[in-house]
Amino acid sequence: MALLALSVAAFAIGTTEFVIMGLLPEVASDLHVSIPSAGLLVSGYALGVAAGAPLLAALTARMERRNALLLLLGLFILGNTLCAVAPNYGVLMVARVVAAFCHGSFFGIGAVVASHVVPRGQAARAIALMFTGLTLANVLGVPFGTFLGQWAGWRSTFAAVTGLGLVAAIAVWRLVPALPDLPSPHMKRELGVLRQPQVLLALLMTVLGFGGVFTVFTYIAPILQQASHVSVGATGWVLILFGVGTTVGNMLGGRLADWRLMPSLMGVLAVLVLIMLVFAWSMHNTIAAVVTVFVWGVAAFATVPPLQMRVVQQASEGPHLASTLNIAAFNLGNAIGAFIGGAMIDMHLGLSSVSIAGAVVALFGLLVTAISAALERRRVTRLVTCAASA
Repeated sequence: MALLALSVAAFAIGTTEFVIMGLLPEVASDLHVSIPSAGLLVSGYALGVAAGAPLLAALTARMERRNALLLLLGLFILGNTLCAVAPNYGVLMVARVVAAFCHGSFFGIGAVVASHVVPRGQAARAIALMFTGLTLANVLGVPFGTFLGQWAGWRSTFAAVTGLGLVAAIAVWRLVPALPDLPSPHMKRELGVLRQPQVLLALLMTVLGFGGVFTVFTYIAPILQQASHVSVGATGWVLILFGVGTTVGNMLGGRLADWRLMPSLMGVLAVLVLIMLVFAWSMHNTIAAVVTVFVWGVAAFATVPPLQMRVVQQASEGPHLASTLNIAAFNLGNAIGAFIGGAMIDMHLGLSSVSIAGAVVALFGLLVTAISAALERRRVTRLVTCAASA
């Protein structure tokens, strides 16, 4: 029941984060800005997550974990209410940042709570179950939010998300147990783990690996409508298919992470790079584009549980802040990806260049992952050699 409540909250947060992608043309038209400028609303949200994660982690460090989650959801509700009534682009950007402030800390704290309400050996799957709400946001929240925004105006979508936030807060209050025995994070010790090279490499893996996804996904609506010739009304259905892929990928990623973490992560990132290269070609054929979007969704979100688990694993002495910062790293990757994709469009390099750029960013993520794995193997070999000598 606790994982269900966390999933409901993740669904609400994921919907507000991702639904803007399906509504970029409507927002741009209504607020009289360009598509790349509207795309910066994605970057603004992501940077809000990156900035808010360490700040809110520090402010909530001594709070009981359930109470901290409820406080963060209150901030989420406030931000989305402001989005629904924003009169212009500037206010909407500020409102997106306010809503984003809760994001990193919520998932960071939620991941730690999820790992403590299941038996040993099931932590990655528990985290994956919490993130199922995030992937279901892509299956249901984003497509139906897109439909609602196209039918009743994009503001109505954010009003609906505000209602989702209220439901999520009630679910967390009623279903997540208080965990007084879960020690509050000691901030000095938590900050200390950031001196560990493997923790920093894990955070960089997240920035680059997921940054490649958002280089493309930020502009998925104009890509589908302009390059793939998918109608405006059918765009939401393709996003549903993408969401189904993310749900499958998220659960697959959790199982792979519990099995063999680093080899699985490198394999998934390699597949992700290949798919985005293929999408640069397949986006120009409607059927091929739709099939690729589904497979891409599987690969994209199969990275989420292992990337989160890697940080928690390497920062075992200070998992709260590291887990929160990894959510910030996901969103920093989102911001960088949205900027790179927008730059490709602004330079008139064609929509195919957006997908190629995404593949290059994810490839750098794969290289960092390989370096991290090699350093870990070298450390283990050295420890075994020292033990044998002793």
